[in-house]
Amino acid sequence: MSAGGFSAAAPEMALATLCVPFDTSVLRLPASGRAWFLRARADVRLRELAQPGWLCGQSFLPFADELARCGLRVGEPAGGETFPLVLLLPPRQRDEARALFARALDRLAPGGTLVASMAKAEGAKSGEADLARLAGTVGSLSKHHCRVFWTTPEPDAIDRALQDEWRALDAPRETADGWWSRPGLFAWDRVDRASALLAAHFPADLGGRVADLGAGYGYLATQLIARCPGIAALDLYEAEARALEPARRNVANALHAAGRDLPVDVHWHDVTRGLPQRYDAIVSNPPFHLGRADLPELGRAFITSAADALAASGRLLIVANRHLPYEALLAARFADVRQLAMQDGFKVIEARSPRA
Repeated sequence: MSAGGFSAAAPEMALATLCVPFDTSVLRLPASGRAWFLRARADVRLRELAQPGWLCGQSFLPFADELARCGLRVGEPAGGETFPLVLLLPPRQRDEARALFARALDRLAPGGTLVASMAKAEGAKSGEADLARLAGTVGSLSKHHCRVFWTTPEPDAIDRALQDEWRALDAPRETADGWWSRPGLFAWDRVDRASALLAAHFPADLGGRVADLGAGYGYLATQLIARCPGIAALDLYEAEARALEPARRNVANALHAAGRDLPVDVHWHDVTRGLPQRYDAIVSNPPFHLGRADLPELGRAFITSAADALAASGRLLIVANRHLPYEALLAARFADVRQLAMQDGFKVIEARSPRA
């Protein structure tokens, strides 16, 4: 945690392994100096390898900001732009990874090479098999408990029907319970139990301008709309850009179901950097991990940002795993803190009247 916000360590071993084919001259960087790096992460090795013509794609705002602070260009390719080299750090979630393989091939120039790296414990074997199924012959190397694999596909070797199918896996979809979501988001195909517990304890008199921090696909926001008629305006803050469209759809459905015309804004925003305006109430199921690493300081950063943004009589409602040590910070930042529920390993806490 720093004044500038929160960032987690990059996946150093996967990045180091991604560099191995270039370090050993198995592969060569393109003479044009152009590449697109999907799900890029800032790292010493990336800064050593990257050239001015590289473009980094990253949908998680803290990581995107970190790349920009390192002097790397961040964004999406223009129009039909293609690259002689496309790099990828696939996620563990298989549908999301398959969609990324399809997108990567969309932007690969004829004769270009796609290179991906994954930890073996995160599904590297499956990722390599999927790329081979999609693009044909794949080369690979293992190091640092990771696997790097690549292809320079012939155009007629790519299974275009499968590519279309996999590309569509990233589109927002309705889950079995009727929520708009997409693979790879937190609890993407279900209602998270902790969030459901928090929503069950929303007080009916919650009103004024309200914010949902770390909104995900918008479940808590929909419950605020359904349960709290006194809300005058609602802001959703979410750092993962892929969650924004599902959140907008779910909120629109909730407004329609409730017959309400409520100002609602969905923001791509890093909550740990503070909030841009004041609120009468804030709700949150704050994240406490990135990947598999527990990072309770991330949840504490959400609490700090909430306390700083609440009006003098404002209140914060959060849910957390019962073991997370938030009480001391809450007591330091709020005049009145009480536990509303303890159930199934989760606790719901209400904090009122923030201290300066």
